[in-house]
Amino acid sequence: MKDTLKPGIRYEHKFLVPSSKTVPALYPEAEEFLAMPEVFATGFMVGFLEWACIKCINPHIDWPAEQTVGTHINVSHQAATPPGLEVTASVTLVEVDGRRLVFEVQAHDGVEVISKGLHERFVINRAKFDAKVGSKLRPAGT
Repeated sequence: MKDTLKPGIRYEHKFLVPSSKTVPALYPEAEEFLAMPEVFATGFMVGFLEWACIKCINPHIDWPAEQTVGTHINVSHQAATPPGLEVTASVTLVEVDGRRLVFEVQAHDGVEVISKGLHERFVINRAKFDAKVGSKLRPAGT
């Protein structure tokens, strides 16, 4: 992590919502999702907010050796957004506690606020992280 990784860093990220990021596309294996309205899915919206946070702090870490993973999300999804609208995420790093980062996040679809809340990420060493995850695939004791 660089010394520039400090609270107050802000970033704005824009994305044109395609049909492939709507509720029916979230889990096409689920009959229930397929029957739902074609609007920006909460699951994809969360990913969009994470994407904005990643882009916000990548210049302030040793990317790609250091990366961040999401560890907590607490956001509203208070308005539906149809495909074709551009959504804008505005994120601010509000806390740095060692490798733990907390962001205030908000998204707007050009008509109204669609989401706001907090997102927490953790700075990882990619090689160590991959080794630890890989150990889950090996039987215990081998």
